[in-house]
Amino acid sequence: MADHGLEGFGRTTFTHDGVTRKVLRRGTGPAVIVMSEMPGITPKVLGFAERVAALGCTAVLPVLFGVPGRDPHPSAHGPLRARAYVGSTFLKLCVSREFTLLATGRSSAVVSWLRALAAHEHERCGGPGVGAIGMCATGGFALAMATDERLLAPVLSQPSLPLPVTAARRCALDISPAELAVVKDRCARGDLRVLGMRFRGDRFVPGERFAALRRELGDAFVAVELDDEDANPEAVAAPHSVVTEHLIDAPGQPTRAALDQVLDLFRTRLLGERPAVPEGGGAG
Repeated sequence: MADHGLEGFGRTTFTHDGVTRKVLRRGTGPAVIVMSEMPGITPKVLGFAERVAALGCTAVLPVLFGVPGRDPHPSAHGPLRARAYVGSTFLKLCVSREFTLLATGRSSAVVSWLRALAAHEHERCGGPGVGAIGMCATGGFALAMATDERLLAPVLSQPSLPLPVTAARRCALDISPAELAVVKDRCARGDLRVLGMRFRGDRFVPGERFAALRRELGDAFVAVELDDEDANPEAVAAPHSVVTEHLIDAPGQPTRAALDQVLDLFRTRLLGERPAVPEGGGAG
């Protein structure tokens, strides 16, 4: 692919608690907050947002890091520039006070800003509530955002924080105990269904993390775990990005089934439609 010129996406800003960020938007209908993976809002993340908009929802993409529309694939800018771009973006993330890369038992500071954005978009777009998907470094943010009862459809795609560099961090979640208690109560009341996705061989998202989510959330946590062989072989990195870089967009492919399951969650919870994928179906 090549860089995306952001055609078809509106551009605005949102300010909360003195912090202003750029926001991309597309579509009409209930809002879905799309939080990109490293190194930013790539063309394939924008492609996912286009699918959300095609459902009848508003895809809302906050610019949390990176250059929106830039293609990180070496074929777009050359191997050296691609590595430099990804490396510099990761370094900026490491020194940011808004992202908790290693600490356990706490939510990243940026989550408060994201909750405020979701509340603003719910008021602006209407509907019964808001959806949210986090990917990679933002993967767990949708869980922490679900303390707000307006968040009805959280998706955790390859939740990679805290980085699993120790045994304790392999099963840790990037959410504070107090916030987790609120989410667990919503799950126990039947108010919330949380969808999580990972490749089984992904070293950034170990199986222990999904085991912890099952233990904490019970049957309200729906895990989609794919074999590494299901990933798009044309991607540069090891299997990781379920609905973007490693998606094989063809009927019958497990990654396509996982994508359809995400879209069905938004369709049923935000639009009140019957699911196209049977409940509990899809990849896994």
